[in-house]
Amino acid sequence: MIDHTGIAVADFDRAKAFYDAALAPLGASLVMMVPQEHTGGTKVGGYGYDRPQFWLHEDAEPGKGRHYAFTADKRTEVDAFYEAAMAAGGRDNGKPGLRPHYHPNYYGAFVLDPDGNNIEAVCHAQE
Repeated sequence: MIDHTGIAVADFDRAKAFYDAALAPLGASLVMMVPQEHTGGTKVGGYGYDRPQFWLHEDAEPGKGRHYAFTADKRTEVDAFYEAAMAAGGRDNGKPGLRPHYHPNYYGAFVLDPDGNNIEAVCHAQE
């Protein structure tokens, strides 16, 4: 359904440091930087596993209030995501735990990134 998506960030280097830390427990990393000669000088980078699926691009007006959920295979990965994101400057928006109002095995954690985006790691497996 969705091949890739992206967000605007006010400070690319700050956002990169945050997402490097937050996505590492999920096995994702920065896999591509678009050469700035192709972006008009804007910093653009993509995170993923084998190809970029979540993009950051620097913009003077980032969009706050967006929500992105990243898949975790295990609940321990959700916990590690939350701890890493908080240590990298994220703000708590929902500690790791079950959210049975979504479904019985929904285990997620929510953190606001430096630009106010609500990011989540979620595991749907029964553990």
